[in-house]
Amino acid sequence: MPVVLLLSACEVSSKDGWKTAVEMQTAQLGYRNWIVIAEASFPAHSRPGTRQINAYEPIPVVLDEVLRVLERTEHVRPRIYTPRELRSVENDFAPGVDEYRTVLDGALHGHEVTELDQDSLLTLVQDAQKSFDVLVIRTTTALPYSSVFLELQPGYWDGESEQRLRADMQRKRMEKLASPTP
Repeated sequence: MPVVLLLSACEVSSKDGWKTAVEMQTAQLGYRNWIVIAEASFPAHSRPGTRQINAYEPIPVVLDEVLRVLERTEHVRPRIYTPRELRSVENDFAPGVDEYRTVLDGALHGHEVTELDQDSLLTLVQDAQKSFDVLVIRTTTALPYSSVFLELQPGYWDGESEQRLRADMQRKRMEKLASPTP
């Protein structure tokens, strides 16, 4: 039994095994779960429900692969966040950040991105960890504020559909209240 566990851990951390691990892990995730594609110094989390994969690639490569996997699923779609601080980091202080921003833009597959302060993003992830699974994929990117956060949403139901449903339910409730009861 210990040998099997050791081999499983090695597979998740191997140079090529991270892609298989991402595919297996994302298949188990659903609405309200998070995926953090983390820069190299992102802290390891010890909470139950938090899983970590070591991907020996930079963030844009990992993001591209994760989005390809998610785009093949029907059950979830990502809401993507980046730290607001990233746009203010200067190349003079973090060499390579200008190129990173350009390459990251291509890896986003045209998805809309929401910027929030990094502390707010970390708080959202910590709150999610209390009830939902979080997958952290640690990368080789060594640039400040470069992590990308994906909050999973239902793939078959969007916010507009939810609003229409709630408005229709409210309208029917009001009609019922307004009609005289026999």
